[in-house]
Amino acid sequence: MTSAYAQAGVDIEAGEKAVALMKAHVESTRRPEVIGGLGGFAGFFDAEGLKKYSHPVLATSTDGVGTKVAIAAAMDIHDTIGYDLVGMLVDDLVVVGAEPLFVTDYIACGSVVPERIAAIVRGIAGACAQAGASLIGGETAEHPGLLAPDEYDVAGATTGVVEYDDILGAHRILEGDHVLCLASSGLHSNGYSLVRHVLLQQGGMRLDAHVDELGRTLGEELLTPTRVYAKDCLDVVRATEVHAMSHITGGGLANNLARVIPDPFSATIDRATWSPQPIFALVQTVGDVSTPDIEASLNMGVGMVMILPETSVAPAQALLGQRGISSWDAGTVRLRRPGDTAVQLYGQYA
Repeated sequence: MTSAYAQAGVDIEAGEKAVALMKAHVESTRRPEVIGGLGGFAGFFDAEGLKKYSHPVLATSTDGVGTKVAIAAAMDIHDTIGYDLVGMLVDDLVVVGAEPLFVTDYIACGSVVPERIAAIVRGIAGACAQAGASLIGGETAEHPGLLAPDEYDVAGATTGVVEYDDILGAHRILEGDHVLCLASSGLHSNGYSLVRHVLLQQGGMRLDAHVDELGRTLGEELLTPTRVYAKDCLDVVRATEVHAMSHITGGGLANNLARVIPDPFSATIDRATWSPQPIFALVQTVGDVSTPDIEASLNMGVGMVMILPETSVAPAQALLGQRGISSWDAGTVRLRRPGDTAVQLYGQYA
């Protein structure tokens, strides 16, 4: 006999199957500080390890993926969107020098399809392992009537730790520091409302259509996972001197970098030092989007920025290169002149 809850659209058995399918993925992220397993009311993380810090400071971040989930749903590919979620979370922590310790996730869906939920969690777990963080808990909520059966959204939170004296940020920046840009993997997880409107609605393009400029289908390009920088950036911070970092997300390069450039300084960045991936030109051309508009919406090929002394540029680039991350010296920090903003972009893209 069908339960009243099932008649209302909530399948408890499907939820239990989803939990069973995801357990192995969650277990793969386990750090030694994690206590217990999946299925409790709360996740446990042993704080005993914080005693090694003289003055431990906890850092936390929460975020979602936004409308990129619509691309995953349309393509019926769900094991990459977790990288986008975790990238948005842990790379906000790493800019202050914090090591991400654990992540929790929240998946809201119109109908629980166990295999789909497990695929989403597989991506989240894979990204957590890449970042060195444990996935210690989460929630899957079925919202029939609010979301269509194939619709879902993902969000999460993360907590990390940093030594008080090692916190990075605007207070460390000095005149003459260099601006080191780290390449993005593509669009990452921001600006998809603009991208979807321009390419799919305005331009009438299909996700399954091969696009010569991209060398693959449009859907494959748009679903490219966000690069997770946390471990790589922390390795650089530990190996050489870094003063500040900026995670380039919604708002683009200038707006995000401005958050860590204090008075009386200005960061000057030469666009000619890099060439954004073809997807950015495609959006701009199809949508007739102005340069100021696209730079204020998309990352233009830069996923992370490090502000560091000139002597740190070469060793930082060497370490990043060993980890497969392209980087380039894009400019410097100078005293602000009359009319300057916190970030000055000049020149044309290469």
